[in-house]
Amino acid sequence: MKRLGIAALLAAAGLTLAGCSEITNAVDQTDKAATKVGACAEALSLVDLNPDPATLKERAADKEKRLRELATSVGEQNVAGALTGMADSYLQVQKENINDAGKIADWTKRNIDRVDALRKVCA
Repeated sequence: MKRLGIAALLAAAGLTLAGCSEITNAVDQTDKAATKVGACAEALSLVDLNPDPATLKERAADKEKRLRELATSVGEQNVAGALTGMADSYLQVQKENINDAGKIADWTKRNIDRVDALRKVCA
């Protein structure tokens, strides 16, 4: 009888531990989703869709840095890739003579395409 009681106790402990594992996995998934949503929201708030040439180049370095930080904090590779693409866009702005209206229009078009790609992976 005593052995049956010990066996039942061990079985119950095993079921409890299995439940803890499932809860831990659920919490991990929730944390990853929250990180993704936060990164996506912040990245979208950084985007210049109607850039001011006077300040675009000045602010580009900060935006590039923050987008790269967000990319490293996100666990999902496709989201990180989209964030890195946006960061590359701001790096490009720092290297170009962005005062030309044609270059601004081209950059804005590419940036809109990158924003669309980010929105798709963030959905």
